Amino acid sequence: MSDQVENNLTIDHVSHSIGGFKGHAFRRLTHISMFLIPVLYYKNGIEISSFFNLEPQQFVSLVCIVILGFEALRLNLGLVIIGQREYESTQISALAWGAFSVSLVFLVLPEQDYNGLKSGLYGIPIIFGLTFVDPIMGEIKRKKKDIKMAIYVGLVCSYSIWIGCTIWLGTPLFVSILLAPLTVLGEIPQIKYIDDNATMILFPLSALMILLPLV
Repeated sequence: MSDQVENNLTIDHVSHSIGGFKGHAFRRLTHISMFLIPVLYYKNGIEISSFFNLEPQQFVSLVCIVILGFEALRLNLGLVIIGQREYESTQISALAWGAFSVSLVFLVLPEQDYNGLKSGLYGIPIIFGLTFVDPIMGEIKRKKKDIKMAIYVGLVCSYSIWIGCTIWLGTPLFVSILLAPLTVLGEIPQIKYIDDNATMILFPLSALMILLPLV
């Protein structure tokens, strides 16, 4: 593990990004903009999906299948686009892992007895954790080469999101306290074929599914 962490700290992600620094910046901005996805889903999901004569979860499934279909085609052709990294020409991209894991949040979490954004009292902090904590930790590791600093700052950011959602949406406080570190934990493992866009969601989502019967 220490060798994997060291490699993650020393590799120059900018030079390995298609488009150089501009491609890297585009990747980061695209990542952060994903925070709009849960906001739109929980606030306007019914209206958006009904436009296509679908239920919200059916729409999520269809979009996920389409993205994964394009990902399979991209891999078959060995293509990478601006912002992607060179190694993604031969393995599943961060974008595809993010689409898959975000879709699971909407498909796996049981429906809440609330309307509007409050129905995302669990989904919003899980996805916000990915969209905000990941780029912050990534930039600290890239610029400072300090995994401990990245973890500490990530924890502050993650707890701010989760406890903020406790105040804003009514997410149970004990759930926020327990799950916030799991978002950060999802950024640490360096698994060759599974991007942290997946683990940063799957770790807290899995724990939440275990906790929900107790809530």
